Formats: sequence, structure tokens, C-alpha cells
Amino acid sequence: MQRFALLGAGFIGSVHARNLAENPDVEFVSVYDAATERAAGIAAQYGVKAAGSVNEALDGADAVFIASSTDTHADNLRAAVDAGVAALCEKPIDLSMERAREVAGYAKDAKVMVNFNRRFDPDHAELKRIVDAGEVGAVEVIQMTSRGPVVPPLEYIKVSGGQFRDHTVHFFDLARWVAGADPVEVFATGSALADPRLADYDDTDTCICVLKLPNGALVQIDNNRRTGYGYDERLEVLGSTGLVQSMPHRVRAVTRYGAGEAVQSGMPAGWFDRMKPTYALALDHFVQLLETGAPIEPSLTDGLKAQAIAEAATKSFHTGRSELIEY
Repeated sequence: MQRFALLGAGFIGSVHARNLAENPDVEFVSVYDAATERAAGIAAQYGVKAAGSVNEALDGADAVFIASSTDTHADNLRAAVDAGVAALCEKPIDLSMERAREVAGYAKDAKVMVNFNRRFDPDHAELKRIVDAGEVGAVEVIQMTSRGPVVPPLEYIKVSGGQFRDHTVHFFDLARWVAGADPVEVFATGSALADPRLADYDDTDTCICVLKLPNGALVQIDNNRRTGYGYDERLEVLGSTGLVQSMPHRVRAVTRYGAGEAVQSGMPAGWFDRMKPTYALALDHFVQLLETGAPIEPSLTDGLKAQAIAEAATKSFHTGRSELIEY
């Protein structure tokens, strides 16, 4: 059993709280949030301690789930290292690349996993297995899509770091993971089509990124923050001998056939409906790594590399030209 503390009791913290409470290999012991009423609510719901500080929450824990606001990730990770506690940390390590590298260096000997939960989607994982097994030949083109469903509130946009750092970074990580290689160059462009006010914050709601891999293979990622039909996520790998796809999910696997038409059920209403199972699977993966002593992945290095791609994409968006990626 791994004794877990939770830092952060907002929406995603509440998701992690339930998963901690339901995992048979976890003893959920404490929660801390600067908003004490939120921590108290989770503490009462799951019968855990509502700590008065980060250090109090970490006291006696084996591991911590860092799900606090982005601007606290670095400090909380440093506190976990000082306490000798393993950490599962939401991305990013910090919005500042310089500070993220500094804290990653501080934590280089600690057991830290970055929560790139999309790696644990069963369909994406099967696509990865097929690619690694050489069943579609040499990778030539990777296409990734994430669309919708709604533009986040402007209050969130102001502090998110922008679409490339906040949204597309998940797919930069998936690109590295699926390809088994680090992209060397990126071109990124985008527009504020769904909500023109995003342009006031130098942000986009519709963007396309093209990455070049070391062998010349290409990755194209299209992200849209607004759709009229639900949340749409799909991956596709074109190889030299075949094609593999991780298809969009539908709310039901039912198709009605009529005269000259076939009607299928629609897509999940939101990204969380689609990705909810991956959070429990990521937690289970981390717990098993702690139990077996296996190397931690996605690692801090994975987090830094995805963030480096996001930084280069943001630069490309501003310069209008392809940019080399500095890892």
C-alpha cells in the first residue's frame, strides 16, 4: 500500500481524490488546498485529513499527487523532494521553461512522474504497440486531432500559457511517444475563430502544428477548442506498409441503418467524458512503478521535452517560420 497525499482540491483534484480512494493499492491519507473549504469537502467525503499546509500533508506520506494550480507545481514538487516523497505531478512542471528545468534538476534523483494521461488511453496504447511492433512499417506521417468542445473561460485563458503550452502539449508528448523520437523542428500557426477575444491575450482557439522528426518523417497536429458536435480525438500513423488509427469514441456503439442512410450515435459531450478513464489508469501505472521499482515514465525529462516543443511552437506562431526545438 502506498500512502498518498493530494495537493489541490479543485475540479481535477476532486477527480484524483476519487481515484486515490478507489485504488486498492493506495491509502489516501491527506489533502491540502489553499482554499481550505475545498480541502475540507474532500477530506469529509473520503475520511482523510485536511492538512493545514503542504508540509503537513506530506508528513507520513509515501507519495503525493500534485494537482494544485499550475503556478504552485514547482514549489510543491520541490517540497515533495525535500520530504523524500514520490510525486505524480500534473503538467506543466512550471509555465517558465527556465524554472521547469531548474526544478527538474533539483528532483533528478526523486521518483517523479508527469501526468501525461493520454498515454494510458487503451486505444492510443494499442496504436503505440502496433507501431513499435513494426506492423505498419517505418513511420512516415503521424496525424493527431483534438477538437472541442468549448473555448475555456477568459479567466482561464489569461493564466493558461496559451493553446500550444496548455492544450497541444499533450499531443507533443504523444508525438514523441508514438514516434519513439524527438522532433527537431516545428511550424505552428493559429487563429482566434471561435472567440476573437483570445487574440487580445495573444492566444488561439484553432491551431495547426507540423513537426519534423530526425529522419524526415512528419507529424501534423490540429487542435480546435470549439466544435458543434462534441469532443473529437483521433490518432493516425501512416507507415511504409500500412496504416493504424485510434478512432474517435462514440457514446454508444450502435448504428441504425435505413433506406440510403446509416445513423450512428454521437461523440462524448466533452473532453473529460472521453478521457476520464485514463486518469485512473495513469495513477495505477504510477503505483505499480513504485511497487516494482521500475523506471518512472512519463518522466520529468518527458515533461521538459514536450514543454520545449511547446515553447518552439509558440515562437513559430509569433515569427511565422519554422523553428528548431531546443531541448
